[in-house]
Amino acid sequence: MATKENDQIIKENNCETKMGLPCVLEAFTSIFSTGSISNKCCGELVVLGKVCHSALVKRTLEDPLFKGLNPMTIIAKSIQTWNNCLALIDSPSPSA
Repeated sequence: MATKENDQIIKENNCETKMGLPCVLEAFTSIFSTGSISNKCCGELVVLGKVCHSALVKRTLEDPLFKGLNPMTIIAKSIQTWNNCLALIDSPSPSA
């Protein structure tokens, strides 16, 4: 039942069209594996929005391919990635 809810959120908010594939892969790797997300992709993630970010992570967790992962760990990593990106985007960047 949660799948329909997440799909609905993703569809209504056009979540899948808001980030470029390279950044989707970076964000995915930083949450579901080990990796980091670049400043550029953090910017795209923040533009994507927290609602889309959460729905996409939850929908991915429902995929049978990821059933071996601990949902609590993944949710924690997704929140950490979101918060890190938000802090990065909100803070004034030093001029080059």
